[in-house]
Amino acid sequence: MNHPIRVVIADDHLMVRKGLRLMLEEMGEHISLVGEAADGAAALRFVAEVQPDVVLMDLRMPGMDGLEAIGHIRAEFPQVAVLILTIYNEDELMIRGLRAGACGYLLKDTSQETLYQAICSAARGELLMQPDTMARLLSQIPQRRPSLTHTAGGALLELTEREREVLEAVASGERSKEIAAQLGITTRTVGAHLTSIYTKLGVDSRTAAVALALERGLLKRQQKKHEDRDE
Repeated sequence: MNHPIRVVIADDHLMVRKGLRLMLEEMGEHISLVGEAADGAAALRFVAEVQPDVVLMDLRMPGMDGLEAIGHIRAEFPQVAVLILTIYNEDELMIRGLRAGACGYLLKDTSQETLYQAICSAARGELLMQPDTMARLLSQIPQRRPSLTHTAGGALLELTEREREVLEAVASGERSKEIAAQLGITTRTVGAHLTSIYTKLGVDSRTAAVALALERGLLKRQQKKHEDRDE
């Protein structure tokens, strides 16, 4: 990306917006703050006006909340990446936000370096699943038969063992080339498995697939923690 990454902040707490603004300003010319909103409706107006690359979206806001705003952005501006701003007691809302089309999430007390890397990754269209938070979510889901799910109409569909391995790798934050290397297959084959997973789960993105899998207990309780990777 040749131009600075354009960012909109959506949070109803003034101090949170101020803190994020200062962090973004200290990131230099690579990041450009182009709007601040105190609710989802204002965030949508900014998105329509300035077409940002990334929106940092709180979920609990008055009027139009973050969930509704994410749905509108996903439908009307699919090229805009949305990162959820979350706290530890918002797990259910966070999963719903991922299903609505967000590309990942950040804790509100995140470090400046983590925020910078997350914004850059989101602007590149990558999925952001922080291992520590994912491990906590997985520890709370019910244990079910891992390979089965249902369509909206109630029909039973079964994920193959390989599809389940791909989905678990996606949930751990692996990129397609990393999944391919880990499983000894090509990136094209990874893409084919993802397409099949999307069809069976009735979703259209990695984050939505992971969110639905979390809701239905399709992922293992224990996820292998990533070591830090160089970008």
